[in-house]
Amino acid sequence: MNRMLAAMAATGLLWAVLAAAQDAPKPDLARGEQLAKQVCAACHGADGNSVAPTNPKLSGQHAGYVYKQLANFKQQGGKKAARENAIMAGMVAILSDSDMRALAAYYAAQSLRPAVASDKDLAAKGQKLWRGGIAEKRVAACAGCHGPDGAGIPGQYPRLAGQFAEYVDAQLKLFRAGARANDPNGMMRGVVARMSDEEIEAVAEYAAGLR
Repeated sequence: MNRMLAAMAATGLLWAVLAAAQDAPKPDLARGEQLAKQVCAACHGADGNSVAPTNPKLSGQHAGYVYKQLANFKQQGGKKAARENAIMAGMVAILSDSDMRALAAYYAAQSLRPAVASDKDLAAKGQKLWRGGIAEKRVAACAGCHGPDGAGIPGQYPRLAGQFAEYVDAQLKLFRAGARANDPNGMMRGVVARMSDEEIEAVAEYAAGLR
């Protein structure tokens, strides 16, 4: 009986979530484009194809992931932001929730102009780590969450294929140092804590060349 009630409750919750999703207003892509060109273009490009390796490419990224990052840069309820960055904090301060959703949807709809891997040997090492992890260090394969082709999983894990190697490298090292801590359940921090600089650089180089 308890199992039956639990199943019924879970089913009811699922239908409630689905109904809420259907009732939620659709993001305003025109508004997203306007914001991208007026607020974000200097760093990320008008369509999210940044040309500076320090600024991530946002084109083709999952909307849910972009929205989460924008929300994490915001201070909430007087508490410090989940992801601290002085520049981004100033940018998102002027954005409403609907603005952030519009931006996320706009970037997700754009075509990525991918970065490239420039170090063949480093990328080859990264391929082994991406596909097989590091058993002796208990480091999981990147492909397990981000996919064999780096496409990620909408709503869970970001797309890394074609992202700047320099940016991925920098973010992984921030996770390792604990300077970035907005990964659910500390998942990324737990993985990179056991990786060397060279191993991090290798997977970042490989990700840049994925398509």
